Amino acid sequence: MPWYNGDYPPSYKNQAKYLRDKAVEIANEVLKTTHDEGEAIATGLKQARLHFEHHPNEIPADQRGQDLITEASKKP
Repeated sequence: MPWYNGDYPPSYKNQAKYLRDKAVEIANEVLKTTHDEGEAIATGLKQARLHFEHHPNEIPADQRGQDLITEASKKP
């Protein structure tokens, strides 16, 4: 089932709006090819995070630094 118009997977609930919107966009594309909602949801969020790591200028100014956790910052 594709997500649209503010509809998104429950696991995206606590994500920032900009990240959630990009994740939904990516998840819908993955869903078209794989027809696997679980894979689409996981891939959407992972790829959205990577997108904003590489394009931080696309993060709304009022939300920069709030929700985006990079893999590099998780390492000790």
